[in-house]
Amino acid sequence: MSFSTHVLDAVTGLPAAGLHVRLEHGGRVVAEGRTDADGRVTGWEAGAGVHRVVFDTGSYLAETFYPEVVVTFTVTDPGRHHHVPLLLSPYAYSTYRGS
Repeated sequence: MSFSTHVLDAVTGLPAAGLHVRLEHGGRVVAEGRTDADGRVTGWEAGAGVHRVVFDTGSYLAETFYPEVVVTFTVTDPGRHHHVPLLLSPYAYSTYRGS
């Protein structure tokens, strides 16, 4: 399965560059890194099953109610690409299954 994410800062209206992100599968970290200048992480690989993508929002935002955002998702077709975007602000966030 290929995985990507795109994080947008709803306060500034800009990509959230430099935000630490990690992908977990089976209780272990399978990939980690930081979003690029466009707020993106691409090219990660993982297998079928339940995954967690963890966004370290506490180190990115100066003040936040959510120091960490965890999105758990299930991969049933590892041949498809999976994209999990995040729209972020200090007191709210939203996500969806992207394409």
